[in-house]
Amino acid sequence: MAELLDAFRDLIVGVACVGCDRPGRLLCPACEAELDPHPAPAWPSPVPPGLTAPWAAIPYAGIVRAMILGHKERRLLGLAAPLGDLLAAAVVHALDDAGALHSAPVLLVPVPSRPVTVRRRGHAPTTSLVRVATTRLRGWGRPARCAPLLRTRRGLADQSGLDAVGRAANLAGAFRAHAPALRAVARSGRGWHVVVCDDVLTTGSTAAEAQRALRAVGLPPVAAVAVAATRRRTPAH
Repeated sequence: MAELLDAFRDLIVGVACVGCDRPGRLLCPACEAELDPHPAPAWPSPVPPGLTAPWAAIPYAGIVRAMILGHKERRLLGLAAPLGDLLAAAVVHALDDAGALHSAPVLLVPVPSRPVTVRRRGHAPTTSLVRVATTRLRGWGRPARCAPLLRTRRGLADQSGLDAVGRAANLAGAFRAHAPALRAVARSGRGWHVVVCDDVLTTGSTAAEAQRALRAVGLPPVAAVAVAATRRRTPAH
């Protein structure tokens, strides 16, 4: 019966698994079972200056790579839920490792995309994942809030195709705090555990720049967390 329902969905809406192309679901049960998250520190090599406690749920390969690209570039919005779950799991491990109090509220700050990129894609993928992760954390008893505090400067180039040196140069001073969003956080009058969030950790330059921008406005992050990390990293720091 399940196979008939999957075939019917594919016939009507053209949905297929991003992992194996099986019709019916964006992520079939077999491919979902292949996801084996083990949140762990994901220090890149070399470590960019200022990077604090980078964590990822899973390596950037296989099924999760297809999921991230499908969500980001093909606008497969249904993948936000499983990817956000992975992000939430990595956030919990990062907070516990940092000794963050379970009762203290968590401020999840998504790494911003360039406005032109958001318009081209039709959505802000990282922010979507952070919103899912926020909901999951609340369900697990951790007070949390998604706060898109950062914006990009004009002239920021697309990061794809740049090596570690190029990314670092491109990202120097790339982010700034958005004053209205910052005021909204300040009005809460609460002390926050701040966590920078992204979909993929590569060289660590993006996370380090986001952490710098938040430190500059008095919100030092306790960690930078991603759904996945490339294998270009060291196991420990």
